[in-house]
Amino acid sequence: MNVLLVDTEIAAALVSLTAMEIVLGIDNIIFISILASKLPEHQRKRARMLGLALAMLTRIALLFSLSWVMSLKDPLFAVFQHPFSGRDLLLIGGGLFLVAKATREIHERIEGEGDELFTKTNSTFIGTLIQIALLDIVFSLDSVITAVGMVDQLWIMVTAVIISVIAMMIFSTSVSDFILKHPTVKMLALSFLLLIGVVLVGDGFGHHIAKGYIYGAMAFSVFVEFLNLAASRKKKAEREHHPS
Repeated sequence: MNVLLVDTEIAAALVSLTAMEIVLGIDNIIFISILASKLPEHQRKRARMLGLALAMLTRIALLFSLSWVMSLKDPLFAVFQHPFSGRDLLLIGGGLFLVAKATREIHERIEGEGDELFTKTNSTFIGTLIQIALLDIVFSLDSVITAVGMVDQLWIMVTAVIISVIAMMIFSTSVSDFILKHPTVKMLALSFLLLIGVVLVGDGFGHHIAKGYIYGAMAFSVFVEFLNLAASRKKKAEREHHPS
């Protein structure tokens, strides 16, 4: 009976932690998909797979360096009596990078195809992977700290990370193709990245916003966009069947 209870608790912890890792990885998939879209078409899938593999290795490496990760929460210095830790600095740096990247991408989308084509020719495979690797550290940090608070066994954390990344690899192509196929969805995805960047910067300055609110707002926005797309398809079908 005790063995069955322990097995049930382990299974429940693994399922809940895997689900959390997948949810926290949504912003990672969006970021990787948008970065990979700047590459030639034949390199995009490889960039997405390698980017997610880097995310998995980063999270596993951080899990095996738990003492270092937790030490990042220790204050390093203070400005106007507000302490800043290593974690805060990483969040601020990563958040500012996301804000700058998303703002630039939105600007290119608004300005027109000329700027977008110019950017595509200047995007390199290695450069894209470097950007993904750097942001993976920021995206992984809170995920690892949250995992430590949920589960004690290291092997459960590592297993959850591996399962979640495999799931993201399976669905990343569909997510990426959908974002690229619908310009309004891509703009929405860039807005999400801009919002997440602002949240990361705010968190770094001590203004924590629960991720549940962010993901709830994102889910509602996606739902509304799906309704808009469905309405557009219906109108298009009606025009084709009843041309004026």
